[in-house]
Amino acid sequence: GPGILTRTLLNAGVRVVALESNSAFLPNLQSLENSLDGQLKVIYGDFFRLDPLVTGTVKPPAMCSDKLFETMGVAAVPWRADVPVKVFGILPQKKERNTLWRLLFALYECSSIYKYGRVELNIFISEKEYKVLTAKPGEARAYQALTVLWQVGCEIQLLHMEPWSSFVTNLKNGGLAVPKSMWLPNDHLCLVRLTPHQNLFTGGLKPTNSATFIFMVKQCLAKPKSRLTDRLNSWSLDNGGKLLRELEIPKNAETRDLYPEDYRRLFEALQNSSMFTETWFHDEVLESIRNINL
Repeated sequence: GPGILTRTLLNAGVRVVALESNSAFLPNLQSLENSLDGQLKVIYGDFFRLDPLVTGTVKPPAMCSDKLFETMGVAAVPWRADVPVKVFGILPQKKERNTLWRLLFALYECSSIYKYGRVELNIFISEKEYKVLTAKPGEARAYQALTVLWQVGCEIQLLHMEPWSSFVTNLKNGGLAVPKSMWLPNDHLCLVRLTPHQNLFTGGLKPTNSATFIFMVKQCLAKPKSRLTDRLNSWSLDNGGKLLRELEIPKNAETRDLYPEDYRRLFEALQNSSMFTETWFHDEVLESIRNINL
């Protein structure tokens, strides 16, 4: 793009590492780098193609997060430490939903960029996806598995809303090339800050069992009007009603009625329950992850 984010950050006096995925733009950026006395570092790469699921050599602009952080000179810090790196960017619109899912898996598994700590994302996403990330229980269509998992994982802050006209125009007909949404507002791009919670891995949720938590939430919200007791019964949990009473969740609650923290409490209760074993989940969890990462 025109470099508005880069320029704004440089003007604020912060040290910037710019990832440029188009080699044609590198010479101008490198010239700017040479004039700024160490404030700007330019790398040929694409943040949204970090750690591709391929065997063999990774070809630029795709790159490995280990190599990126080594080049930046940033070391890993404990999860509960301060944010080690702040990322600014614009999510690729064609792969927006898929990118959000991939980042989510990396967050919960502490892989890729999250091996280095609670990396903060400041990213422009479509208004439609912002509405999904911040939806409340019971909101038709908007409240999804993605909603629950991002709200459990991160503090979500809206920093700015910018009309699509500032970013992209369709020159053929003079109108805006805005992705259409029939059921949620999508008139803006939203600059959203996603800061991982310090306490994400306290209690029963851990990077080692987080894929099971993700799968449980996806299963529950695949049919948002279904009753939670029916879902528990489908998992062969004979005492599902007792479990819900202990968690003070109404026995006739639909899966879309639960708040994100309710899902976390449910998962942690299942982890501590003699009724629950993860073995029967295993194959379906792996298949779910495989489909997300394709």
